[in-house]
Amino acid sequence: MAMKSAYELAMERLGKSSAPKLTAEQKAKLAELDRLYTAKIAQVELDLKPKIAAANSAIEKFEEAEKLENTLRAEVQKLRGKLEAEKEKVRRSK
Repeated sequence: MAMKSAYELAMERLGKSSAPKLTAEQKAKLAELDRLYTAKIAQVELDLKPKIAAANSAIEKFEEAEKLENTLRAEVQKLRGKLEAEKEKVRRSK
């Protein structure tokens, strides 16, 4: 007997069936969204990480480095939020 995931157990407790089945088209769209947003996140990191490293190397630019790190975190979080929102749209479409 296969073990159930935490998600499946939680759904059983709620009296719901397991996750809705996705079509091949939905799965392809989800995979494409993952690729697209992975690339966007990588681009943001490529743009900001060298600037952060340069700012960290100069003691007087500590505040600038901190701002850049906060910007990086915010941008990555924003992109991940957009990714999840778009994925949810795909999952809900029929």
